[in-house]
Amino acid sequence: MKVLVYRKCSTCLKALKWLEEHGIEFEERPIVEEHPTEKELKEWLEKSGLPLKRFFNTSGLLYKNMKLKDKLPEMTEEEQIRLLATDGMLVKRPLVVGEDFVLTGFREAEWEKMLLAE
Repeated sequence: MKVLVYRKCSTCLKALKWLEEHGIEFEERPIVEEHPTEKELKEWLEKSGLPLKRFFNTSGLLYKNMKLKDKLPEMTEEEQIRLLATDGMLVKRPLVVGEDFVLTGFREAEWEKMLLAE
Protein backbone atom coordinates (compact mmCIF):
# COMPACT_ATOMS: atom_id res chain seq x y z
CA MET A 1 0.00 0.00 0.00
CA LYS A 2 1.26 3.45 -0.96
CA VAL A 3 0.51 6.60 1.02
CA LEU A 4 1.17 9.92 -0.70
CA VAL A 5 1.73 12.65 1.88
CA TYR A 6 3.01 16.16 2.40
CA ARG A 7 5.04 16.16 5.63
CA LYS A 8 4.11 19.78 6.46
CA CYS A 9 0.42 18.88 6.44
CA SER A 10 -1.01 18.24 9.91
CA THR A 11 -3.69 15.91 8.54
CA CYS A 12 -1.04 13.83 6.78
CA LEU A 13 0.99 13.56 9.98
CA LYS A 14 -2.13 12.53 11.88
CA ALA A 15 -2.87 9.88 9.22
CA LEU A 16 0.70 8.50 9.33
CA LYS A 17 0.52 8.30 13.11
CA TRP A 18 -2.82 6.47 12.84
CA LEU A 19 -1.33 3.93 10.41
CA GLU A 20 1.65 3.33 12.70
CA GLU A 21 -0.57 2.98 15.80
CA HIS A 22 -2.61 0.33 13.99
CA GLY A 23 0.49 -1.53 12.78
CA ILE A 24 -0.40 -1.05 9.12
CA GLU A 25 2.52 -1.41 6.72
CA PHE A 26 2.81 1.16 3.97
CA GLU A 27 5.24 2.81 1.61
CA GLU A 28 5.40 6.58 2.05
CA ARG A 29 5.72 8.77 -1.03
CA PRO A 30 6.24 12.55 -0.86
CA ILE A 31 3.43 14.01 -2.97
CA VAL A 32 5.24 17.25 -3.85
CA GLU A 33 8.55 15.72 -4.95
CA GLU A 34 6.94 12.68 -6.58
CA HIS A 35 3.55 13.96 -7.64
CA PRO A 36 1.17 11.54 -9.35
CA THR A 37 1.42 11.10 -13.10
CA GLU A 38 -1.55 11.35 -15.45
CA LYS A 39 -1.41 7.57 -15.91
CA GLU A 40 -1.46 6.95 -12.14
CA LEU A 41 -4.30 9.41 -11.61
CA LYS A 42 -6.41 7.74 -14.31
CA GLU A 43 -5.81 4.31 -12.76
CA TRP A 44 -6.54 5.55 -9.24
CA LEU A 45 -9.67 7.41 -10.31
CA GLU A 46 -11.04 4.26 -11.93
CA LYS A 47 -10.06 2.06 -8.96
CA SER A 48 -11.57 4.48 -6.43
CA GLY A 49 -15.03 4.85 -7.92
CA LEU A 50 -14.91 8.43 -6.63
CA PRO A 51 -15.76 11.58 -8.55
CA LEU A 52 -12.64 13.33 -9.88
CA LYS A 53 -13.32 16.37 -7.69
CA ARG A 54 -12.46 14.25 -4.62
CA PHE A 55 -8.86 14.12 -5.88
CA PHE A 56 -8.47 17.91 -5.71
CA ASN A 57 -7.17 19.63 -2.59
CA THR A 58 -10.03 22.13 -2.55
CA SER A 59 -8.83 23.77 0.67
CA GLY A 60 -5.31 24.36 -0.64
CA LEU A 61 -3.85 27.77 -1.47
CA LEU A 62 -2.91 26.75 -5.01
CA TYR A 63 -6.47 25.57 -5.72
CA LYS A 64 -7.83 28.88 -4.44
CA ASN A 65 -5.20 31.06 -6.15
CA MET A 66 -5.88 29.34 -9.48
CA LYS A 67 -9.64 29.91 -8.95
CA LEU A 68 -10.25 26.25 -9.78
CA LYS A 69 -13.67 26.22 -8.12
CA ASP A 70 -14.89 28.25 -11.10
CA LYS A 71 -12.65 26.70 -13.77
CA LEU A 72 -13.03 22.94 -13.10
CA PRO A 73 -16.69 22.66 -14.17
CA GLU A 74 -15.71 24.00 -17.61
CA MET A 75 -12.77 21.58 -18.01
CA THR A 76 -12.94 18.07 -19.42
CA GLU A 77 -11.93 15.13 -17.22
CA GLU A 78 -8.77 14.77 -19.33
CA GLU A 79 -7.84 18.44 -18.74
CA GLN A 80 -8.49 18.10 -15.00
CA ILE A 81 -6.27 15.00 -14.76
CA ARG A 82 -3.54 16.75 -16.73
CA LEU A 83 -3.77 19.72 -14.34
CA LEU A 84 -3.68 17.49 -11.23
CA ALA A 85 -0.53 15.81 -12.55
CA THR A 86 1.32 19.13 -12.75
CA ASP A 87 1.59 19.80 -9.01
CA GLY A 88 1.28 17.57 -5.94
CA MET A 89 -0.13 20.50 -3.97
CA LEU A 90 -3.31 20.30 -6.06
CA VAL A 91 -3.92 16.69 -5.01
CA LYS A 92 -6.03 15.80 -1.96
CA ARG A 93 -3.85 14.25 0.69
CA PRO A 94 -3.12 11.92 2.19
CA LEU A 95 -3.85 9.69 -0.76
CA VAL A 96 -3.84 5.97 0.00
CA VAL A 97 -3.46 3.55 -2.89
CA GLY A 98 -4.08 -0.09 -2.11
CA GLU A 99 -4.31 -3.08 -4.39
CA ASP A 100 -8.02 -2.67 -4.98
CA PHE A 101 -8.95 0.65 -3.36
CA VAL A 102 -8.03 4.34 -3.13
CA LEU A 103 -8.73 6.70 -0.23
CA THR A 104 -8.51 10.49 -0.50
CA GLY A 105 -8.05 12.57 2.63
CA PHE A 106 -8.08 11.25 6.18
CA ARG A 107 -11.53 10.23 7.38
CA GLU A 108 -10.88 7.93 10.31
CA ALA A 109 -14.15 5.95 10.01
CA GLU A 110 -13.54 5.35 6.30
CA TRP A 111 -9.94 4.28 6.98
CA GLU A 112 -11.02 1.91 9.77
CA LYS A 113 -13.60 0.30 7.53
CA MET A 114 -11.15 -0.13 4.64
CA LEU A 115 -7.87 -0.83 6.43
CA LEU A 116 -8.88 -2.65 9.62
CA ALA A 117 -11.59 -4.91 8.23
CA GLU A 118 -9.51 -8.03 7.76
